[in-house]
Amino acid sequence: MENGTEPCGEERASEAQETTVTEGAAKIAFPSANEVFYNPVQEFNRDLTCAVITEFARIQLGAKGIQIKVPGEKDVQKVVVDLSEQEEEKAELKKGANLAPGDQPRTAAVGEICEEGLRVLEGLAASGLRSIRFAREVPGLQSVVANDASARAVDLMCRNVQLNAVAHLVHPRQADARMLMYQHQRASERFDVIDLDPYGSPAPFLDAAVQAVSEGGLLCVTCTDMAVLAGNSGETCYSKYGAMALKSRACHEMALRIVLHSLDLRANCYQRFVVPLLSVSADFYVRVFVRVFTGQAKVKASARVKFSAACGPPISPECEHCGQRHQLGGPLWAEPIHDLDFVGRVLQAVSTNPGRFHTSERIQGVLSVITEELPDVPLYYTLDQLSSTIRCSTPSLLQLRSALLHAGFRVSLSHACKNAVKTDAPSSALWDIMRCWEKECPVKRERLSEASPAFRILSVEPRLQANFAVRDDANPSSRQRGLKRFQANPEANWGPRPRARPGGKAAGEAMEERRRVHQNKRKEPAEDPVQRAARLKTFPCKRFKEGTCQRGDQCCYSHSPPAPEDTAAAASPDHPKTSYQSPPGSGVAAGPGVD
Repeated sequence: MENGTEPCGEERASEAQETTVTEGAAKIAFPSANEVFYNPVQEFNRDLTCAVITEFARIQLGAKGIQIKVPGEKDVQKVVVDLSEQEEEKAELKKGANLAPGDQPRTAAVGEICEEGLRVLEGLAASGLRSIRFAREVPGLQSVVANDASARAVDLMCRNVQLNAVAHLVHPRQADARMLMYQHQRASERFDVIDLDPYGSPAPFLDAAVQAVSEGGLLCVTCTDMAVLAGNSGETCYSKYGAMALKSRACHEMALRIVLHSLDLRANCYQRFVVPLLSVSADFYVRVFVRVFTGQAKVKASARVKFSAACGPPISPECEHCGQRHQLGGPLWAEPIHDLDFVGRVLQAVSTNPGRFHTSERIQGVLSVITEELPDVPLYYTLDQLSSTIRCSTPSLLQLRSALLHAGFRVSLSHACKNAVKTDAPSSALWDIMRCWEKECPVKRERLSEASPAFRILSVEPRLQANFAVRDDANPSSRQRGLKRFQANPEANWGPRPRARPGGKAAGEAMEERRRVHQNKRKEPAEDPVQRAARLKTFPCKRFKEGTCQRGDQCCYSHSPPAPEDTAAAASPDHPKTSYQSPPGSGVAAGPGVD
């Protein structure tokens, strides 16, 4: 189902109980009930996708001698740079194909069918918003297949296609997305662009997607199951993506690398491999844009194994710095997760034409941070985690970056986390810098346990003497320019919406009530042990009643036999069966149900 955007215009269609939303150049009607929902938070997702596909079309069609016309963009000849080795030979052949005098270059405009243009598939289209935006905002398209398994969604798509007058480009289709992609495995029938934005995990669709995308084609995938990718359920992550996720502060970039590894792993089964163009962690999801190619040699290189077994790094079971046991995660994608040349093209196009998208400022900010990231350094550290490990105050971002630069290391930010630091400094140097910082802001050592990581780390004298004097180059350009790099929560309840379903408005109201009841649930003060013991003694022990409890007076539940009148009342056929009620003032409604 579709994940959404911030409405720019909204009006009620009371007679049909529908809402009409205007986003970008599209106008979409969808049910007011939660049958096919619209999430305004994901406008950034859709705007970014339109920008990426536009630049991809510029590159693909430029190799064929076709220029694209983007609304609001100055009519300037752009230099086309191919993104793959496979296209270099094609470019050489095109060099000699000069236009004859008087000939006009071929152009592709928005809303027109380009016979040599891109064939696009949106596998889970829901209301059709994304497909309609492609048709009305992205030039150089041959066709857009908007597919959904729901008959209700397809009916809604058909009406929205007519409403936006894009029936010549957008073709609604009702089918299982996997079966549809499996039916387009032949090279002549593959799609140039496949967009997958499911509710939850895209794992069931990835195998079909890597086979149905054309040679050098673009595959766009969204994952909203961040609880799984962030390490809350490592086994589930392994079953879906083939990698074990860990709970860490770098979980957002780790999620991107897990998804890229999963895509590459599935592509390798068919002698194909992926080349990341752009990988973004935003809000409650991750989004990756990759190109898919075929090549046996590259597939072998994906595993970095040269016809022999790989040797693991020489590492002990315990960390040499804190003494804690290592946790094993992965495998992960270890190569760069962005193509910085392509990212620069998208950034330039959005910066020179900011009125094209409602979220242009955020796109510019995020892409600017991405261009500043160290491409060859996977994962990152966070300032608060470094400080909390040794129980000291937190240095400023500029102070830590300056200390790393003074020590001769490279350092950058990460778009995935506001207080993150990516650096090629080894962990020993980083902890030396934190030890030096602790000397300026001392920790009360007497309060530290000898077995704690803080005590183990601070008990070693630093070999590197850190310099925290702020350097000019420690402040990145995106920060100096005040770009909108990290999005604040745009609205209340801005995360993933409840799964769309028929008659879903009541379900949505029930979800809101459940959120209200559970709000701040974990922030309640811990219960006093004496009060807890007294409360548990008010509940009868189930095993004592069965005659199997071996704990006697040590049992935390009551072993008092039921009163005779209660037993007689319970045995009476006229006595209604009731659940056990807690005594007044106990604060609970029923027994815990465990021994």
